[in-house]
Amino acid sequence: MRDLHLDTCRLLVVGINPGLVSERVDAPFARPGNRFWPALHAAGITETLVDARDGLTAAHHAELLRRGLGFTNVVPRATAVASELTREEYLAGGAVLAEKVAAQRAARGGPRIVMVAGIGAYRLAFRRPRARVGRQEETIGGAETWVVPNPSGLNAHETVDSLARAYREVWDRLQTP
Repeated sequence: MRDLHLDTCRLLVVGINPGLVSERVDAPFARPGNRFWPALHAAGITETLVDARDGLTAAHHAELLRRGLGFTNVVPRATAVASELTREEYLAGGAVLAEKVAAQRAARGGPRIVMVAGIGAYRLAFRRPRARVGRQEETIGGAETWVVPNPSGLNAHETVDSLARAYREVWDRLQTP
């Protein structure tokens, strides 16, 4: 799955890695049942409920651009489950992500905020074993960094509502000067 709207975003959403469905349709969080898009909509970040199962429509792309949302992953390799990834892939992916963000900030001034969806991935990729969900003291590539819960159905203790609250906190921060 390719990066999406990286060069125009104010908020860069970072997944762990593309799942097989996301890779096939070239859209983030595309697996049916993933709670990302319902939570993003419930948080008021998207005006429409995106259904990415078959890829993103032109209307979805236009809305994401208008809202200033971009997407990438810590690790680019698609897998059925994130547990297939190695520590080395996380570390290399974290370094590449920091470089991408720094380059975009230097060239275009954005993204302003990086939102990593998954505390475990953040801890591994950025060597922060004690990190907690929320705003981080460290930046990624110079951008303010937040870690939010992973929306995968495997993260059973999170709900669409709890995810929406976490996403909304980041969105509200993005709206402040």
